[in-house]
Amino acid sequence: MYQYHKWLRSFHAVARTGSFTQAAELLSIGQPTVSEQVSGLEKRFCVELLHRRGRFIELSPAGHQLYEITQGLFGQEDEALQLLHSFQQRKQGMLRIGAVSPPIAMSLTYELMQRYPQIELETSFSSEAGTLERLYNFDIDLAILALSEFDQRLNTRLYRTCPILAVVRDDHPWAGQTSVSVKDIAGQRVVLREAASRTRQLVEEGCRRHGVSLDCAMQLNSREAIVHAVVHGIGVGFVSAVEYADRPGTRSVAFIEDPFHISYYLCCLGIRRNRAIIAELFDALSAH
Repeated sequence: MYQYHKWLRSFHAVARTGSFTQAAELLSIGQPTVSEQVSGLEKRFCVELLHRRGRFIELSPAGHQLYEITQGLFGQEDEALQLLHSFQQRKQGMLRIGAVSPPIAMSLTYELMQRYPQIELETSFSSEAGTLERLYNFDIDLAILALSEFDQRLNTRLYRTCPILAVVRDDHPWAGQTSVSVKDIAGQRVVLREAASRTRQLVEEGCRRHGVSLDCAMQLNSREAIVHAVVHGIGVGFVSAVEYADRPGTRSVAFIEDPFHISYYLCCLGIRRNRAIIAELFDALSAH
């Protein structure tokens, strides 16, 4: 059984990194050893786990099924090691949080710091796709995401809902107003996030409901870039209220009809739902 554990670990590392070389670096063993162990697994059970096309590696259907299992197997092993390291550092556990929104994540991190001073917290940020991948790979324990679809592998709870505001330059006609109608967007040049952005999707959906067409002057892949574009007069931007920082040269403007809202969800893998801290957080959110 121990022999299979080593073989499975090598397969998992190759599946995770997509490379025998990177898998060897991850495991701190030689590349020939990784290759031999994966081949040994395939020969022993008469199954093709990887399609090898030169330097490119793809998982076979059987490989995909096995990888779903090894993600849990080695993810929990890594979690056990994290716990042991925290004991060594005189901490009583570690919680790793991934998020798409720094302000939302910092709010949760601060709340956890006050509630669990003995816990070591680690917070990181990436795109929704990147954060989900890290969650599935057991690289993080919790994620805060603005989900449009819900995966059955996840447990989710609504964490916070915020309005989406317009951001304009301080010499824009809207700058002196606290709110405008969504109809006023018609005829304005706008600056939007990339198509996969939940903020953009919600703005587009809200505009369609009100019969408003968007004139997109530029598409950008970060909220910081959106604000910079606004400052340079390229167009009107849109950001979640919690993410708007009062940057000099800009103003935020609400909409009278309140048409755009974004919801952030706390997410964990279903198999981790009963971990003590995660269970307490989810139960507290359910009680609100």
